[in-house]
Amino acid sequence: MYFEQFYLACLAHASYMLGSEGIAVVVDPQRDVDLYIDEAARQRLRIAHVVETHLHADFVSGHRDLAVRTGATIHIGGRARAEFPHHGVHDGYEISFGRCRLRFLETPGHTPESLCVLVTDLDRSPEPWAVLTGDTLFIGDVGRPDLSREFTPQQLAGMLYDSLHEKLLRLPDSVEVFPAHGAGSLCGRNISPERRSTIGAERARNYALRPMNRDEFIRLITTDLPPRPGYFALDAEINRTGAEPLAAMPPVPALSPEQVGRLLSARDGHAIVLDTRSAVLFGAGHVPGSIHIALAGQYASWAGTLLGLTSAVVLVTDDAEQVEEARTRLARVGIETVAGYLDGGVLAWERSGRKLGQVPQVSVADLGRELRARPGEIQVLDVRTDVERRGGHITQSFHKPLDQLALASDDASRQRLAALLGDLDPAAPTAVHCKSGYRSSIATSLLARYGFENVMNVLGGFDAWVAQDLPVAGAPGAPVCSG
Repeated sequence: MYFEQFYLACLAHASYMLGSEGIAVVVDPQRDVDLYIDEAARQRLRIAHVVETHLHADFVSGHRDLAVRTGATIHIGGRARAEFPHHGVHDGYEISFGRCRLRFLETPGHTPESLCVLVTDLDRSPEPWAVLTGDTLFIGDVGRPDLSREFTPQQLAGMLYDSLHEKLLRLPDSVEVFPAHGAGSLCGRNISPERRSTIGAERARNYALRPMNRDEFIRLITTDLPPRPGYFALDAEINRTGAEPLAAMPPVPALSPEQVGRLLSARDGHAIVLDTRSAVLFGAGHVPGSIHIALAGQYASWAGTLLGLTSAVVLVTDDAEQVEEARTRLARVGIETVAGYLDGGVLAWERSGRKLGQVPQVSVADLGRELRARPGEIQVLDVRTDVERRGGHITQSFHKPLDQLALASDDASRQRLAALLGDLDPAAPTAVHCKSGYRSSIATSLLARYGFENVMNVLGGFDAWVAQDLPVAGAPGAPVCSG
């Protein structure tokens, strides 16, 4: 039997292809589906089935495009109320192809329609050797239970407890576990960077599977849930209907500095310059008002979280070859409103006589010296998560998690943002840090857009601060979290 995991690091997303005797199944495909079609051709397989373990909220799936291009049947939970041609799956349903058997388990909890898929390779054993757990069970974690409009988090958490204890934890310890996400995914809060495990290992090490009753489990996984990004509900609906193929999207037009300037000055105010270069290059010079989200790291997830799906995006990249990659990654989370890219980049902007914005990059050693020499004059802003901050923080720093700094889209969100930043002085020097420097650079661009006059990005972030033995409040060191 052929079995392959495809891991998309920028979304911490795992999809799978299984094959036997010329037939293939793809599980939880990413939006750009050429990689599955190409791999099937290399393996001399025909993709006959596409499986969705649930309606994904953190990315746009390519299930509809893949089915149209290959003639495959899409299988999804009957509770999904999917609006594309599909087979609605219920508990115990099976797909057989060659020497492979897939048996479906309904495992509601992360979402009402969530499924897990037991995999049997008859050349190995008549019993299942693996289970594809979607977002029900991760390595080291379980799926968040707050993505439904129909059920409360407590109701979904109760369903998840039942699914885990009545279905998955009844499997033999030797059964291998393959989830749909890894560390950094917004669908969990403590996911391991490992990409495979076993039922036995999860039973022993996963905090959510330690012995506890149903009420204790519900309290555990509904307490301190990270905020749910606004684009999650929109992506789930896109996936319910099935996204248009990426090939249908027109080429990204090149825009002159004059054209970009007109977009930015338009009355509707929906245009955003998204600078995808490194923090150092962004800091050295950028289009004023740009939002910086480097193409390295979890670029698309942060773009969806902070910008939403409807703004007209103008890309700034290192070179024209990166434009398509930047646009494709945005489309993976449902951002399809790319108005163009700045032809010639920041250099063309400057040569046209327009001003550049800058963000100084400061080392932790220099910041430490400045804080000692000028006590009370520099604001230090920590944009890490609550969990990270509890692991230790710079003394007297302010704490505003990056996801709370999202662009305001209405009066309510503008008022919330004003209240969040109300204890900071926009005129004071503000040094921004995260864990390693990725998120803090994003935050500096947002703060500058919000009127902060003197923001600095702390190179290396809290990790570098601890490595230099600089003073820390609370327990030093923080849980692993990307950026």
